[in-house]
Amino acid sequence: MKRTLALICVLFLFACAKPAFKDEFESDKPWVEQLTQLPAYPDEKNLMAFDAGAVSGNKYFVDTTSIKIGEDGVIRFSLVIKSSAGALNVSYEGIRCATRERKVYALGRNDKTWTQPRVSEWQKLDFVRQFYAQRDSPKISFAPTSKL
Repeated sequence: MKRTLALICVLFLFACAKPAFKDEFESDKPWVEQLTQLPAYPDEKNLMAFDAGAVSGNKYFVDTTSIKIGEDGVIRFSLVIKSSAGALNVSYEGIRCATRERKVYALGRNDKTWTQPRVSEWQKLDFVRQFYAQRDSPKISFAPTSKL
C-alpha cells in the first residue's frame, strides 16, 4: 500500500513538473486535449482520503484506480466529497497543471452511473474559492487519513 501511495505521489509530481526542453518546432504546436474515456464509478475500497485544508467540514477522497496522466499533461481522477451531513458529490475531473485549470468531465449519479455536466470547460483554479481541493490536488501526499 505504501508503495502504491508513493507511486501516485511521484506521478503527480512528474505530471506537474516543468516540461522537458522542446526544440523550436515543438514549441509552435498548439496544445490539444486528448479524448477522455470515463472510468468505472468509484468503489469505496479504492477511495483514499486527503486533506483539502481546514476551510471546509467536508471529507475529500480520490479513487486511486481512476488516476490517469494523459499525454496531453492532464491529470484525470475521480473525486468524492462527503459533506458533514453525509451527502456525496462524485465527479470525474481533470487538472492541467501547466495552466492551473480544472475541468469536470462527468458527475456521479445516485445509481452509480456518470452523467454529463451542464458546463464542461476549462476553468482557472485561482479565481474560484470552492476549488480548494482541486488546487491542492497536485500537492496531495496521499497519506490515508480515513475511510468513506
